[in-house]
Amino acid sequence: MASRQSGPGSDWGSQPGSATRRTEPSTVPTDGDQTTRGARSASTPSSAYRYRQPWRPDAPGGPARSADPGRPDEPTRRTPEDPPLRDPGLYALTDHFRERLRQPGRYVSTRTVSAAIRRGQLRWNRTDGWRFAVVEDGIRFVVVVADTETASPVVVTAWTEVADRSVALEAGRFDRVDVDTIAVRAALSESAETRIPEQIRPRTVPRPFVVGGHRLTTDAGDSAVRCTDCGCRFQSKRAITTRGCRGAPQGR
Repeated sequence: MASRQSGPGSDWGSQPGSATRRTEPSTVPTDGDQTTRGARSASTPSSAYRYRQPWRPDAPGGPARSADPGRPDEPTRRTPEDPPLRDPGLYALTDHFRERLRQPGRYVSTRTVSAAIRRGQLRWNRTDGWRFAVVEDGIRFVVVVADTETASPVVVTAWTEVADRSVALEAGRFDRVDVDTIAVRAALSESAETRIPEQIRPRTVPRPFVVGGHRLTTDAGDSAVRCTDCGCRFQSKRAITTRGCRGAPQGR
């Protein structure tokens, strides 16, 4: 389910916990060129992405009202062809995205989501629809949004990729473990079915990051990631997500 509570407004960056650092969860947050509008139908978000409550047409910054004077309270519906809006304050956060804010090793925050929506490059992807992407300090922050299946736009999910490793290490915002964590997670997600021992082997990740309920680490030279709770070793994301962790402490 999606939650309407606070969206990625312009004041996120000033709130506590807005920094994107290490494996700690975040609780707060050149205009990009807009390319072709892409396919005519967006992928439909799963039920986990939907709202608990509809957007109120009279809410500040809400969608435009209908031009029909006989139905003044009906908002104008956007179509999948319409590029998403550039105002972060109009977006709600899905529960799916909120879960990722709390997961170690995600490196996403409401601040970076806000930055991506405001000034990131906008692209259409056939798999998940509209994406904003912004590069900061050598790291690319990718944000997936949707605004045609619900009464107002939502942030569906977000993730990080290494855009330039040397820049990321020199910038100081992320240390070597941060950068290796982002690289391993992105490699696992790029092709979930594929084993990637050669992409895992050069990385050192002593601080656990979470995928599929497993808390994963890896050492330099190791060809697999290892769950610190159950001890299982994995070389692909599918292997991780299809095997439940049975070694997690009670209450995790």
